[in-house]
Amino acid sequence: MLRIRSAALAVALLPAAVAVVLLAGVSMGRIPDGGGWSTARWAVTGAALLALALAAAVTAVVVRARPAQSPTVPIPEETAPDLYRLVRELAERLGVPAPSAMALTPDCDSWLEDRTHPAHGPPRRPRAGLSRPRRRSGAAPVLVIGSPFLWWMRVAELRALLAPVVAGTGPSANPDIAAARRFVRGLDAAVAVAAGRPALAFVGGVARLLLHSCRDHAARMERGVAAAASERAQGVDYGLRIVAQEQVGLAYAGWDRLLNRVALPAWRMGRWPSRLDAGVVSALTELSRRDRLAEGFTSRLGERPACDLLEEPGAIDEAASLLAARLFHGGPAEPGPGWSPVAWSQYPEEVVDRKWRLEAARLHRVLDDIPAPLAPALAEAVPESVPDGGVPPGLTGGAAGGAPVAALPPALGAAPGAAPTVARVLERLTGPAAPGVAEELEARLTAEVAREAARTRPAADRSAFGAAGDAWVDGLAPLFPLQPPRSGRELLTDHVTAMVCCAAVDTAGAAPGLDWLDGPALLVGGARRADLARTVLSLIEDGDGEPLRAWLGEIGVRPEKPVRLV
Repeated sequence: MLRIRSAALAVALLPAAVAVVLLAGVSMGRIPDGGGWSTARWAVTGAALLALALAAAVTAVVVRARPAQSPTVPIPEETAPDLYRLVRELAERLGVPAPSAMALTPDCDSWLEDRTHPAHGPPRRPRAGLSRPRRRSGAAPVLVIGSPFLWWMRVAELRALLAPVVAGTGPSANPDIAAARRFVRGLDAAVAVAAGRPALAFVGGVARLLLHSCRDHAARMERGVAAAASERAQGVDYGLRIVAQEQVGLAYAGWDRLLNRVALPAWRMGRWPSRLDAGVVSALTELSRRDRLAEGFTSRLGERPACDLLEEPGAIDEAASLLAARLFHGGPAEPGPGWSPVAWSQYPEEVVDRKWRLEAARLHRVLDDIPAPLAPALAEAVPESVPDGGVPPGLTGGAAGGAPVAALPPALGAAPGAAPTVARVLERLTGPAAPGVAEELEARLTAEVAREAARTRPAADRSAFGAAGDAWVDGLAPLFPLQPPRSGRELLTDHVTAMVCCAAVDTAGAAPGLDWLDGPALLVGGARRADLARTVLSLIEDGDGEPLRAWLGEIGVRPEKPVRLV
């Protein structure tokens, strides 16, 4: 990569070198002054000046562009002296420089990150007569640790897991490797700066070309650095590191389930769980209990957890939980009226119950907008003695066709006045017209959810782009979305399930609950009922309401009773 940088510099200086040769040749009398030589000399001199100007512009953008910095939660040494002591002792055993600082990321990964660029340091007050702050070339990289590791792993496991990562500070201190990495990061930052700016199109094109040329070389260099770091760490807790790697896979599975099934429903409602890392311990313990492959892992919980190395684990967990919401859902950078934390003890009442009732209310509104099928009920309402095309008494003088809506039977009529009941949902989703009603519900629910998201997004964007926001984090919200938008069928299933759960809570003594692996759960008699989903799918996909009616009768739910909405 350094050779590529030197080659690019040589190409930029080549026209200047030719111009110098021509000018020197004229001054020494070796090249005649005049005629075609004079034209060539001035043309080459102009090209050299243009090349130097363009090279200076590219160099200035590459040097001044701010490299991307991973969004993390900083851990000052005074808040985690034991953790810093552990890492320094580990670096001393490995014979490498200790990391300059530490930070947490809400993900199951750990790495070293170079933050020596002046833009990554604390802001400095400009002084007259002094140049811009220089790069902190002597600083070691920052150690970034996945926050789930601190809460799930034991101290010895964390030390074994971090050994090959910390060993990477040795190669980072090599001047050639450090220079090559700075060059690649500068090119990447220059490409980002030039994106969408026509005035910097040439700079962006050159940076992309150089970055493409460096890609294979950079990959080989990083593989070599990783191999060297792994070999250096072989003698440090090697056997324990194998066990720690098994814990990484388990932690990733539990963290993924916790974010998708538990945290995401709360984020969509403007609430963010403030103890995600503590929750991952409960999720992984539950996974260990259910999964025979994870048996035996809970026996480790009697050992000292790595989060004990922090002075205030609760505050760090809250900051990491808020960052996770920003990254994976695009929430605001700071808590506010529409973006508040929620404790796990409050989750069933403030998230699960409210989620069900909001979805039940939305389903009720959408059902009001869909006209009830008229043909079957009209056939029963019209006497057989009425001739074809005639109008029975009492149905004249109304809307189109002469039949006022108020005169129709209750099964037909005036949907806006209908009560929000499970019986109404069953009636609309069963029978000959059920497929069409289901498709219409799916389309309307999709549009309704999209409209609500569009109304809430501008406020979140204004908060995210505030003065306290990080441009790289908040430029894309969410930066790493967990799931694609839900389909119409998934939305309808969720909303019908919510209506049934509300009815069970209101009429059968059920309660909202939290399952650490599956999210919102319905508790009947203190036990989770997971068999509701099958009956709802049978209703929506097949138009068969009998399994759901049987389930409601078993639980003691009264489908004709109106549910309480928000």
